[in-house]
Amino acid sequence: MSHLTRYLSILIFMSGAFTSHALETTYPLSKDYKVTIHGTSNLHDWAENVETVSGNAIVNWFKDGSFRLNAMNIKMEVRSIKSDNSTMNKNTYKALKADTHPQITFVLAAPLAVITSNASGKIITARGNLTIAGVTKPVVMQIKVTSAAGGKLIFEGIYKIRMTDFGVKPPTAILGTLKTGNDITINFKVSS
Repeated sequence: MSHLTRYLSILIFMSGAFTSHALETTYPLSKDYKVTIHGTSNLHDWAENVETVSGNAIVNWFKDGSFRLNAMNIKMEVRSIKSDNSTMNKNTYKALKADTHPQITFVLAAPLAVITSNASGKIITARGNLTIAGVTKPVVMQIKVTSAAGGKLIFEGIYKIRMTDFGVKPPTAILGTLKTGNDITINFKVSS
């Protein structure tokens, strides 16, 4: 085999090796998100919106259009949690210890399985660490992943927690007359 033939063979092999690898892309969280917290009380149900959410996702894209979520972190600003009631907002910030723990965070603990290109809207199991009021707990949640035009990914789901699991005392108001329930539900839809 001549030197030129050997050189061309090496180039072709290397070219194939590089193109078979996944393309890793980091996406900042877009401004197109909705995160809502729902709960109950002895008087009525309630809801609060999280107005400031940030974070990013690292995605491996494969040649066939499939992808794998390698990493994700999401941060929610506690003082951006708002309801129509200013007293409830103050009680929320106090219960979540906003002065010392200003963010609620979620960090993906391990890469997810490869999602095929035709599996848009696939439900996946995500394991991660959720930190609320300075307490971190491992969580497992079901997330619907949809791929949209331009490589955009949409993540949505519902996750239920007990406030006391994170050392949060359910807030009260009106001199203790209004008592919130311990169970809350977080509804989220975020995109890259």
